[in-house]
Amino acid sequence: MTKLLINLFLKSKDKETPQGREAYGRLAGIVGIVCNLFLSALKFIIGNVSNSVSITADATNNITDAGSSIVTLVGFRLSEKPADEDHPYGHARIEYITGLIISFLILYIGFEILKTSFDKIIHPVESIFSWIAVAVLVISILAKLWLYRFNMALGKAIKSKALEATAMDSRNDVLSTFAVLVASIISNYTGFNLDGYMGCAVAIFIIISGVNLVRETVGPLLGQPPSKEMYEKIEKEMLSYENVLGVHDLMVHSYGPGSYFASAHIEMDAKINVLVCHDIMDTIERDFKEKFNIHLVVHLDPTVLDCKETNNLKNLVAEILNDIDPVITFHDFRVVVGDKAKNVLFDVVVPPKYKYSDDELIRIIKKRINEAGEGNLYAVIVVDKSYGELKSEKE
Repeated sequence: MTKLLINLFLKSKDKETPQGREAYGRLAGIVGIVCNLFLSALKFIIGNVSNSVSITADATNNITDAGSSIVTLVGFRLSEKPADEDHPYGHARIEYITGLIISFLILYIGFEILKTSFDKIIHPVESIFSWIAVAVLVISILAKLWLYRFNMALGKAIKSKALEATAMDSRNDVLSTFAVLVASIISNYTGFNLDGYMGCAVAIFIIISGVNLVRETVGPLLGQPPSKEMYEKIEKEMLSYENVLGVHDLMVHSYGPGSYFASAHIEMDAKINVLVCHDIMDTIERDFKEKFNIHLVVHLDPTVLDCKETNNLKNLVAEILNDIDPVITFHDFRVVVGDKAKNVLFDVVVPPKYKYSDDELIRIIKKRINEAGEGNLYAVIVVDKSYGELKSEKE
């Protein structure tokens, strides 16, 4: 069914372009509006006839879902807008804001249902059992289960947090409607009115879901690192270029789905002509824009390869760092020879929540290096954090 709808209604199936993403989002929004309005109308009628607050609450939830689909439509439309003077990195992050709005709508309806259901517990009203109501709830469960799979399939296809949030909302509706169905049947056969209690249970579930969705959608807005797989793909591609010996200090910034800006340091033999190095760097930056739509800026770190003294000192530092903690890596190594002593300069990379503070780690490393050089070797160290970053060198 999902593939059929995609083939019938999507003219652009290119998931990587803004136009293609907007088409997927538009399809999800329209389908969501139609399905949720239909289910809401059915439940409002049955809920009022049977005097069931939990069914009426479920109908209200479907109205909110229809509103969420409208937000999705608008969000995808706005996120397609190209970069302008006020927003030079584009508008793709609007999609994340869309997901956040949907999350807050879920929270709002959860608290409203909780208030109504609690009032029903204090002032209970007898519900009228109807097999027609049961049939409507079963239809709702099946429809919402399909909507969950539909939105999740589209969300995974275009890697959209907004559509995945919508899918999770549909999954929550399946569980909450099932709870209402069970309450209606149990109340009918036992005589104990579970309506208000089930309404509270549904509300609490919706609130918890809303909190989780807020947490998930806020992350990209605050600035999360891309996946380890993406880092590995970028570094593997950069290492494939001639004369590139290593890659480090890779930083990737996401300005919305499919909108990436990155910077990296590459190591090349210091003997290579600077114009040759510049041409290689230009080629890398141009290729990344064409192949991956990543705006990449590359910095050159010349590396001395044929100096025996530099290599010996580099090996010494590697042994010291490995002895302190094998998790520590280093790069940007160079040696500056003074009149009375030698200085080794390098950056170390440690995990974000490391056992030593930056100052403590620098002090420990400096002491070990100074002792190894018998007082004639000093270190100048910069500490970097490995927020998803890898240190890569050619084999």
